[in-house]
Amino acid sequence: MDKIVTFSEIKNLSRQYKSAKKTIVFTNGCFDIIHAGHVKYLTHAANLGDILILGLNSDRSVKHIKGEKRPVIGQEHRSLVVAALACIDYVVLFDEPDPKCLIETICPDVLVKGADWPEDQIIGADFVKKNGGRIERIILEPDISTTKIIEQIGELYYGKR
Repeated sequence: MDKIVTFSEIKNLSRQYKSAKKTIVFTNGCFDIIHAGHVKYLTHAANLGDILILGLNSDRSVKHIKGEKRPVIGQEHRSLVVAALACIDYVVLFDEPDPKCLIETICPDVLVKGADWPEDQIIGADFVKKNGGRIERIILEPDISTTKIIEQIGELYYGKR
């Protein structure tokens, strides 16, 4: 799929969009089991600029962050699902536990995270602001998360533990 790109491809694309004076928006995450909260979040992020780039945690990165039982969905399938969303322009996988290197390569105009992240804890926030960009924190949908969905499925099939 044309939307799923490599690190070097996103580096070149970012330069082209910067030269064309397009506003680049960047966000990142695991996006393991896509739900309505993800769709609303990503749609909101896309509306903050011209190009939305999604940094998607690789399977190895997700395991590092979430534990050995995650991700539920592998990176190839997660990439295809998020790339199919009309609001996303590009998806790039990253292996590191955080997207610092990717953010510094893309140098987005807008860095987006959920409002559950204090701005001073958002990886790359200082870099983006130092380079003239801004940070946007989006309020997340209450009572919906991949972890809660996994817990509900577990309760349905195995009863409360």
